[in-house]
Amino acid sequence: MITKTEAIVLRTVDYGESSLIVTLFTRKAGLISVIAKGAKRPKSKFSSYLVSGQVLEVVFYYRPSRSIQTLSDVSFIEKLEALRVDVEKMALAITSMELLKQVIHENEVNESLFDFIVRLLKWINERPDVSRKYFPYIQRRILHYIGIGLQTDELLETKSPVRGYMNIESGTLSNTADEAYSISLTENQFLFLRGILLEKKISNFEKKITNSELSGLIEYLDKYIRYHLGGVTPRSSDNIFDQILNH
Repeated sequence: MITKTEAIVLRTVDYGESSLIVTLFTRKAGLISVIAKGAKRPKSKFSSYLVSGQVLEVVFYYRPSRSIQTLSDVSFIEKLEALRVDVEKMALAITSMELLKQVIHENEVNESLFDFIVRLLKWINERPDVSRKYFPYIQRRILHYIGIGLQTDELLETKSPVRGYMNIESGTLSNTADEAYSISLTENQFLFLRGILLEKKISNFEKKITNSELSGLIEYLDKYIRYHLGGVTPRSSDNIFDQILNH
């Protein structure tokens, strides 16, 4: 069956001398893999499109008996040029796409998540610059759209010195640990996480948090993901991401 749908490129892997295996998150078919035959050849019709974070319209031949479909045609819906040439934006986009691949299942359709990722990629593309501080926000929003979002209360005590906990099992942010598997947050981590959970302000990314605290918060959110989803392996792009954006 010939299928046409909007798609976001998550990852590409070399296949043979001239082809690529491409992981796509699509509006109509969810997460799929396609083979782009001859995509590495200089004159291939696929060569300029299959880049992580690009938003495309794709046509592929779908056969339920196959785990990898055959890509037939492709065109841009959003040509996000900065994600191709700006190293920092590219790093943030690639790591975000790998996170997305970690948490969604094959053929799982989630149009609300798809729309959010399109908005996110356009936002990253258009920002004057990007920060590693954006990544916990991206983690938080993706968790929301897959149904395991963290919950909090606007009445949380925030007067310094403040104690805060991420309760992994219940998925709550609180001033007291409510279970055995609760992670104690530094004051900076607590206020930063509270901000991105409760407030829709760009100023949240200006809150004080050290690089080590930020790394810890990203890992805590990953622990939360691993606890609730299972089978989630570490991201291979994290080391590059940290080196480029850890400033």
